[in-house]
Amino acid sequence: MELHQLRYLLAVARTGHFSRAAAECRVAQPSLSQQIRKLEEELGERLFDRLKPRARLTPAGEALHARAARILAEVEAALREATEARALTRGLVVVGVLPTIAPYLLPEILPAFSHAFPGIQVVVQEDTTAQLLGLLAGCELDLALASLPIRDQRMATATLFSEELVVALPPQHRFVKKTVIRAADLEPEPFILMKEGHCLGDQVLDFCAQRDFHPKVSCRSAQVETIRALVRAGMGISLLPAMACPPPGSRPAHYRSLAAPTPQRTIVALWLRDRPPSHATSAFLQHVRQTAV
Repeated sequence: MELHQLRYLLAVARTGHFSRAAAECRVAQPSLSQQIRKLEEELGERLFDRLKPRARLTPAGEALHARAARILAEVEAALREATEARALTRGLVVVGVLPTIAPYLLPEILPAFSHAFPGIQVVVQEDTTAQLLGLLAGCELDLALASLPIRDQRMATATLFSEELVVALPPQHRFVKKTVIRAADLEPEPFILMKEGHCLGDQVLDFCAQRDFHPKVSCRSAQVETIRALVRAGMGISLLPAMACPPPGSRPAHYRSLAAPTPQRTIVALWLRDRPPSHATSAFLQHVRQTAV
């Protein structure tokens, strides 16, 4: 059973004549008649009573007619949606984002993207790197925004930008008045870190290990905003992404750069290597590349 045979069936049923149906479908009448006969042979049922002056559907033809109409309608809808997706007038992008990125980067990216592509819906899922990789591998995400390192060889990556990790200090901390803060200065300080499983916490621990000290961790949290609040309350210090620091003038805490070499994290977009991005996903990635600089 082929789609053109179903189209011929609908045309004959609509016009009541094989010759008129052939003209409507722009095929020779013998060719159309042959395809209808092939369809009848395949099904083992007559589909039309060939009576003059009209061809009429048999009960078997009536049953197939209803299904054929639905099948062709679905095919037309699929073709229309594919065309709209190529034209970026319609689409869906499911993007996974680290919780240390999403609330700071997405408010800058998503409004402009939605304005440029109003027909493309973006669904955001926040999770840890390990969970995002699993969702990508299961084709539950189209794209993810995370930070290096990404060691999963199944993933393709595109570097977006690097940003500094700055020291977050309580308002009355003695380091507030220092002009230069060195990594060694941080060793005796209580640290507030992201909980285990969040790459930002691992990045801070790696930075400290490279400077030959193990930080005294006083508290861990899964939310950057909670860490900032605990820093303001004087429970300790932290290293936070520059994007998570409020602008000068609205800061209830103090943020300082460390002396070189300053800690950094690199933000990347990643997707499953064997699943190339769709047109909508590619448009979103291009927008992120242009905006997140």
